[in-house]
Amino acid sequence: MFSGIIEEFATVVDIRHDRENIDLTLSCSFVDELTIDQSVAHNGVCLTVVSKADGNYTVTAMKETLDRSNLGLLRIGDRVNVERSMLMNGRLDGHIVQGHVDATARCTEMKDADGSTYFTFEYDADKEMARRGYFTVDKGSVTVNGVSLTVCNPTANSFTVAIIPYTMEHTNFCDIRVGTVVNLEFDIIGKYIARLQSLS
Repeated sequence: MFSGIIEEFATVVDIRHDRENIDLTLSCSFVDELTIDQSVAHNGVCLTVVSKADGNYTVTAMKETLDRSNLGLLRIGDRVNVERSMLMNGRLDGHIVQGHVDATARCTEMKDADGSTYFTFEYDADKEMARRGYFTVDKGSVTVNGVSLTVCNPTANSFTVAIIPYTMEHTNFCDIRVGTVVNLEFDIIGKYIARLQSLS
């Protein structure tokens, strides 16, 4: 479990294809603190550390993960938002994030907000997705590339978030442009409510 508060960037240093899986090797400042089998969120996707060598670590993304996320679009040199799993004795500064990406979205607009930046994202949506809780609500939470954010101006298939300068500088929002594909994880609480309603 994660909070959506990004620790730092990791840089992709190698990509290897193994049948339908991809092994991603990355570098970041806390590699020495990682252990094999540890969970780390990468652009919001929970992946397991499978090896460490030469100051880098490797994780494996399987086909289901690649189909639902932007990890298959990564290239060597790309910056990835990383967060280690949440400590149970700490503050939940973001919101409850599982690291289970639901879908991808595309940035459709960037707008200056007098120091901050509004980003609008659009995703494929239908009634079945909405029934399963895959939607956003005004002032609700959503995770974009692993970053816990507050929704504004939601529609049936889009929403806007405001990014302050600190977040822009310390996450890969600084690399997002119109057309960039990002990972989405919708709020788990909304999913549970939607599931309960479907059973009643």
